[in-house]
Order: sequence, then structure tokens, then C-alpha cells
Amino acid sequence: MGTNDASTRFEGDTALPTDSATLVEGVPGLGMVAAITVDQLRTQLGLEQHGTIVSEDLPPVVAFQDGRVRDAVRVYAGRDPAVMTLESDVPIPPAAVDSLSQCVIDDLAESLERAVFLAGAPAQSEEQIGEVVGVATTMDLEHALADADIALAEGSGAVGGVTGSLLKDCYHANLPAAVLIVGSNPYLPDPTAARAVIEDALEPLVDFDVDTGALVERAEEIQQ
Repeated sequence: MGTNDASTRFEGDTALPTDSATLVEGVPGLGMVAAITVDQLRTQLGLEQHGTIVSEDLPPVVAFQDGRVRDAVRVYAGRDPAVMTLESDVPIPPAAVDSLSQCVIDDLAESLERAVFLAGAPAQSEEQIGEVVGVATTMDLEHALADADIALAEGSGAVGGVTGSLLKDCYHANLPAAVLIVGSNPYLPDPTAARAVIEDALEPLVDFDVDTGALVERAEEIQQ
């Protein structure tokens, strides 16, 4: 299935190994929590690159790792557990938010059972770092959050940027989705918050086991 916006498209490298995956989004944001989290998931779960998202709306930059060029926005997937991750080496600019979100719905949603998005929120104290609350698009996901001991966000609010756009488009496309909002350091990349969202939210919600010890060991490196 192709996206309606020709400026943004998904280019698959391999056949998806599952048709009922949970998508976990890892676009850079406050505290780099989402990016750090999905990087750890990809490594620990042995996810393989499934494809890339290319867009004329993204910044004209080239990403690389260990001396090899790679596309900035990539999709990884695995069968056991059935997890897909959306990763980006660059922040998504406002001009690319809508087309990227629609590309995910058009080209990936048919392979997904649900989506989980991650958003860092400025922690007001040291104690608030790592606190996780959730927002869901369906009653079933509200129950899943409760079963995983994830409190629902109280009161009213809004989620913006690419995470908000993805959540909105999933809601209108009837793809069950939730956003996990985690208290994070507002100034530095926060591996402590990433560890908390993995251990306290994603592991019980998605049902996998990830070793987060490396996040603690690499905390200073990650922050630098």
C-alpha cells in the first residue's frame, strides 16, 4: 500500500516477519527518552532492519554509523516478540510531521496490532524522573495499561509534534494506540528515564524481557 503523499514513502527491505506487531516509536524528543529506549530494544531483542522512510520534507542530511551511511529514518522488526520500531537519527521538523505520520498509517498499519508512542515530559524534581503515565485511544488499551500498572494521565492535556500526529492518525484509522509519558531530565539525554519506561511500562505491556543494565553503565557516555 502506498502513501497518498508522494514526498514521503516507505521503502521495504524485507518481508515483515509478523502481521500483528506492536510498533514502538523512537523519534528524538525531550530527554532523548524515545530514541534511547528503542535503540536498547533493537539491540536486546535482535530486531532487523525492515525498511526506511524517505521524505523530501526531512532535513537534507546524511546519517552514518561506524563509517557507513544509512537513511535517517528506519524501521526495524522481529517475530518473537512481535515488535516493530520506528527510529530516527534526526529530530522530525514540523514540515515533515504530517507526511511521516500518514506514511506510517498507509504503509505499516496493516502489519500492526497496536502502537505505543513515547514522550518525555520535563520532570519537576529528581523523584519525578522515570514516572510513567499513559493515554490510550481505546478501552481495551486502557485496560492493558491498568493490567501493566501504568496509571492513566489525570486531567486534560495535549500531545504535540510527531508523537501527537501519530497518535491522532492512529485514533482516526482505528489502530489501537497509546502514548507513554515519562518524566525526564529537561536538559540532558536521560537513560534513567529510558530504563524506567522499559522496565515499568513496556516490559509488562508488550511482554518481553530486556536487560537495561547497559543504560546505567553508559549513562555518562549517552549524556555526552
